[in-house]
Amino acid sequence: MGNGSADGRSADGVMPRHARQAAAYRCCMDVIQLVPRLCFLHFPVGHAYLWRDPDGLTLIDTGLPGSAPLIAGAIREAGYQPADLRRLVLTHFHGDHIGAAAEIAGWGEVEVLAHRDDAPFIRAQAAGPAPDLADWEQPIYEQVMSQLPPGPVVPPRIDRELDDGDAAGFGDGAVAVAVPGHTPGSVAFYLPRHRILFIGDAVARSPAGQVMCGVFNVNRAQAAASLQRLASFDIKVACFGHGEPLTDGAGAELQAAAQRLPADSGQHPRDTPENPA
Repeated sequence: MGNGSADGRSADGVMPRHARQAAAYRCCMDVIQLVPRLCFLHFPVGHAYLWRDPDGLTLIDTGLPGSAPLIAGAIREAGYQPADLRRLVLTHFHGDHIGAAAEIAGWGEVEVLAHRDDAPFIRAQAAGPAPDLADWEQPIYEQVMSQLPPGPVVPPRIDRELDDGDAAGFGDGAVAVAVPGHTPGSVAFYLPRHRILFIGDAVARSPAGQVMCGVFNVNRAQAAASLQRLASFDIKVACFGHGEPLTDGAGAELQAAAQRLPADSGQHPRDTPENPA
């Protein structure tokens, strides 16, 4: 204690493995266009998405702290400026989704939206609830958390608190869909005209490609009910917080995942998404 550096290096200048992994999470991102107006910002953990409307851009989640420069670079590569961002919508309070939100909210005229039930946790007015872990989730959760960057997230402001069914102001009629379970105020965003669903961590996709109920939930029964609800939506594209998005046939995949739900709404470890924080 006290003999290391601020970036996690030991006295001899060697960065521990977990610190190297945490640093890697902050400096790696791929940009993939999914459909003409939608880009997938692929982070090692906690994906984000960029949607384009005629009046400006909307960012769905932000990744970990330190991700803002990468997102700004992606915006510039797309032919825009960070000041063209008009909305930042946050699916839930976890740090791998709101980590860069405070910085990004300061780019210009950016409206920040989140569900009212997670708003106190996002603003750091209260501590967010811990997940109710199944026995098999415990070691996976501990491993994932050990690899994330240490330190608190700078809390962003929230300009508008959402309820279920509220208009989100982008995507030709996007609406907020309350999906509690992963967190109390988890929220998805449905674009009915485009049949696109931004899901956050309510649903995930494993490295093998299987769609499944999200893990590390505060209420597993609620999480299962939220998956059942989302499976009823008419969608073609599903954008997950963890796992690769689906750009065709997403509705059928969510329905199949809902049918596979076990009685306790847990998932077998082999189906766990990679880095599902």
